[in-house]
Amino acid sequence: MPISVLARGPSAGSFGADAAVQELYAALREVDRVFSLYRSDSEVSRLSRGDVGWDAVSVEVKDVAERCVAARELTGGLFSAELPDGGWDPSGLVKGWAVERAAAALRSVDGVDWCVNAGGDVLISCPSAEDFTIGIQDPRDPGRIVASLARHSGAVATSGTAARGAHLYDPRTGRAVESRWLSMSVSGPSLEYADILATAAFVAGDEWPAVLPPGYEGLGVLADGNLQATDGWGLA
Repeated sequence: MPISVLARGPSAGSFGADAAVQELYAALREVDRVFSLYRSDSEVSRLSRGDVGWDAVSVEVKDVAERCVAARELTGGLFSAELPDGGWDPSGLVKGWAVERAAAALRSVDGVDWCVNAGGDVLISCPSAEDFTIGIQDPRDPGRIVASLARHSGAVATSGTAARGAHLYDPRTGRAVESRWLSMSVSGPSLEYADILATAAFVAGDEWPAVLPPGYEGLGVLADGNLQATDGWGLA
């Protein structure tokens, strides 16, 4: 997953800012070591194979497991880390959770506005209150954007089938999601929850606006290119 950090402000080029960025990357590498399903030696892979039990995993894995249960309850079962085949895949929550944790290093540096882009999911903090502009990628053409929004704090996450194909399923039925929607983007104060809610909104289909709690806004892209947004998104 590509990670980029954009920093600006009087301290953006300082030793402290650079050290914070390096600390962020180190924290995310550690998350990958523990949670990656593509690494045979990760804790989650070993757990999935039955090499270790829940009593032997780290505090971080247990924390994420509890958060996944809470996310399922929050979304009325639209989000779940439990797979139809009985496996466990927390990756739909881990990315947002990990970036928020890792970004604590950046928050400790005074005089820096920053924007972390983690594979298209974005976390922003601007003490200057000057906005960053975030583009929402066209799921039909990665070289274009379909909308943009200005934010000086908070998060934006997108879920859909454009990047990874039809990989999402409805936890309520265990079947792959078939939808006229190509992507759902959600903005709000927390990247962890924006990521969860974007997945839940995509699974919900035409009923997606009802998934979003107060403080979160959304934008859906239909297969024909039309857009639908909640009132607070600010779609021009």
